[in-house]
Amino acid sequence: MTTTSTAPVFAALGDPHRQQLLTLLARGGAASASSLAPSLPVSRQAVDRHLRILSSAGLVEPRRSGREVLYSVRRAELDRSAAWLRDLADGWDRRLSAIKAAAEAPE
Repeated sequence: MTTTSTAPVFAALGDPHRQQLLTLLARGGAASASSLAPSLPVSRQAVDRHLRILSSAGLVEPRRSGREVLYSVRRAELDRSAAWLRDLADGWDRRLSAIKAAAEAPE
């Protein structure tokens, strides 16, 4: 995975309100902007904007239900981004192990 494909996910997760919305949706299931708004210290319109950003990053999926739009978590992008972070961490662990081995090797 390249950093280009993870950039929208990390940009979306960089805002604490969007993190909170994602947590609320993960715990409570599909919900509308109106039902989520009381849980955040921002307006319903701001919640709607945050949900659209999460949707653009592929982290939530909007679905029309009558007059409401319900949002639910999409795990695929989170899983891809987590895998990218794991690969990055594994690479650093290998490098650090090699440095440690070289430093501890008898001369």
